[in-house]
Order: sequence, then C-alpha cells, then structure tokens
Amino acid sequence: MPIQSLILVVVAAFLHATWNLLGKRAAHVGTPFIFSYTLVSSVLYLPWVLWLMLYGHLSWSAGVWLCITLSGVLHLGYNLCLLHGYRVADLSVVYPVARGSAPLLSSLTAIVLFRERPSGLGVLGILAVVGGVLLISIGPRTVHSGSSTVRGIRWGAATGALIAGYTVVDAWAVKKLAMQPVVLDWCTNIFRAALLFPWLLRQPLTAWRPLRARWQLALAVGALSPLAYILVLAALRLGGPVSLVAPAREMSMMIGALLGMIVLREPIGFTRLLGCALLAAGVVLLGLA
Repeated sequence: MPIQSLILVVVAAFLHATWNLLGKRAAHVGTPFIFSYTLVSSVLYLPWVLWLMLYGHLSWSAGVWLCITLSGVLHLGYNLCLLHGYRVADLSVVYPVARGSAPLLSSLTAIVLFRERPSGLGVLGILAVVGGVLLISIGPRTVHSGSSTVRGIRWGAATGALIAGYTVVDAWAVKKLAMQPVVLDWCTNIFRAALLFPWLLRQPLTAWRPLRARWQLALAVGALSPLAYILVLAALRLGGPVSLVAPAREMSMMIGALLGMIVLREPIGFTRLLGCALLAAGVVLLGLA
C-alpha cells in the first residue's frame, strides 16, 4: 500500500475511534442526535465543497448521482444500526464487531469488482485483522442467549454489512468516477438529512429534549466524523487498494475498544488485549503489502 495512503488511514482511525466514543455518550438520544450532527457536518464542510464546485473539475453524471443516492441510504442505515447497538450493548463489543466484519466483506467484494489481487502479506494481514476482531468481541464475559454481548454482536454484524456496502460504493465513486472525497461525503450527508427531516418533524418535543445537554457532542461528532471518512476516501483516491485500505482502517477498532475499556470502564481481559495485539500486527502486514 502507498505510504501516503497508510498515513491517512492511521490518522482516520484515531479520529473515527474518538467520534465513536463521543457518540456512545449520546446514543440514548437516538435519531435526533444523528440528524443534529449530520446538519453540523453539512454546515461546517459547505465552504470547502463550494470552493471545489467553483474551482474544481467536477462531473455530475448519472453514475455519480446513483452512487450518492446509494451511499446516502447505506450511511443512514449504518448510523441507525450503530447507535441502536450502543444503546443495547457495550461499545467494546458493538464497535469491534461492526468494524471487523466489514473489512472481510469489503475485501472480497473489491477482489471481484476492482479485480484486486492482495499479496500473501495482504491476505495474512486481512486474516489477522479479522482474528483480532473476533478475540476482542469475545471479551471477558460468558456469552449466553439474550445477553447484552449477543445483542451487541448481532447489531455490530448488521452495522458491518452496511459499512462494507458504502465502502465499496464510495470507492467506486472516487476511484472510477473521480469524485472529490469531501464532495461525495457532503452530498451523502445532505441526502441523509433530507431522509430524516420529514420523520423528525412528526416527533414530539420530548424526543428532542435529551439533545439539549448533548449539543456539544453533536458539534464534535459533526466535525470529526466526516473528516475521518474523507481521509479514508483520499487514501483510496491516492491509489490505496480497497482490499487493503478497508482492513487497515479497522485499526480504529483497537483504539475504540481500548477507549471503551479505559474511559467508559467497560470490561477488560487478556483475550481482548490479545485481540488488539493481533489486529495491530494485521495493520502492519497490510502496510507492508
């Protein structure tokens, strides 16, 4: 993988883990929180988008609009699944499963659609990342039917499938259709806000009240979430293969799991620490591939 792409992915991983930690603290607010930070993102990144529209060379073909629509729907589904998972289970379960099931699906799809052929080191890196995720997800507790761990794994897996979906769609947009990453992300944010707005108008005021004490979190997530993903898209645009970038960005899982353990005081154990080490080794292998 090009070194520039790897650096962008590592920075994005730290940003992504940070905004997920913040999102966990406002997960109980639900859909109004998603709408709020989406609106914040749309406003904050508008000047950058306008500059590119005025001075950049942008194409608005039918394929571009199709990618924006699909990406908007998939991103909205991802946000809804992720925050619901945070409401019913620990961050250190939902987050690793979501971020870990996605790279395997993304890599397999990229091999078919983009005809990418990972090297031996790349394959080992992907397997190490997935193995690390599984170890982190097992955690120190006993899994039994109906437990919060089981619910976390289920919602994390659903979220991971949606991540894989929008990763492939967005990679196609920036690699094949030459879309600017910030323009693509901004358009999907606007599309997601438009989908949520009619539903939110019908909600009682009581649905919005919890947001009053969480508006700072909406501002922070609205600033960090797009930037983290824009950096990933930029890594793809610079030539990073989807089959390697998708697993490498899951370094954010390790950071998120550790933040959940340290900051949120979620359960810690040898198995999860071993999983973090295996995941880190996988990212190193992907960087060498």
